[in-house]
Amino acid sequence: MIDIGYLIIMGVFSVIGMVVGGRLKSKFAHYSRIGIKNGKSGQEIAEDMLRHYGIRDVQVVMGQGMLSDHYNPATKTVALSPDVFNGRSIASAAVAAHECGHAVQHNQAYSMLQMRSKLVPVVQFSSNIQQFMFMGTMLGIGSAFGGTLMMILVITFGLTALFSVVTLPVEFDASNRALAWLDETGYMQGEEHDGAKDALWWAAMTYVSAALGALVMFLYFLLRFMGSNND
Repeated sequence: MIDIGYLIIMGVFSVIGMVVGGRLKSKFAHYSRIGIKNGKSGQEIAEDMLRHYGIRDVQVVMGQGMLSDHYNPATKTVALSPDVFNGRSIASAAVAAHECGHAVQHNQAYSMLQMRSKLVPVVQFSSNIQQFMFMGTMLGIGSAFGGTLMMILVITFGLTALFSVVTLPVEFDASNRALAWLDETGYMQGEEHDGAKDALWWAAMTYVSAALGALVMFLYFLLRFMGSNND
């Protein structure tokens, strides 16, 4: 028997994710067309921010794909998508500074970033077994194992939810660091700063929607598991 509840939740949050993601792309496209007064590229701004904080062991490199920007604490690299790396716009400046915000977090041993890093291998393992476990539950096989599969689903979705929740302060803090630095150094002020804040806010909303989806999914399977034990 197919788990209709799971499909409904997955469908609802898939739509929410698509809407928020679409809005983010729209905002990025809009602010990518607005140049900044200092005329610096995303690469130059990222390197300036790292230099400002005395971080000399992090390299700024060009990645691939749109909105693929990220900081890798293992390799100590800030990877910027081509549009951000070469761009000289509000969007490129905001994103470049945000990713460097993560490098600053790493350099200053920000506790939530450390926690998220420790959770990465656990969540990766959970996601690998999760798809097989939930398929068994959806098809009604879980009941044949005395709720063992359901319990595994509760644990794996719980870990996913925990990771998503821990990610929120990490992302918001990186944006706050980026915006504060852009303002205090005079790189972006006034309307430019407001535009950067708007773009980063919508980027943060993608993580918020993902966290809500993960929490709802965890609670759904937790309630199902508790209900099966009461039968």
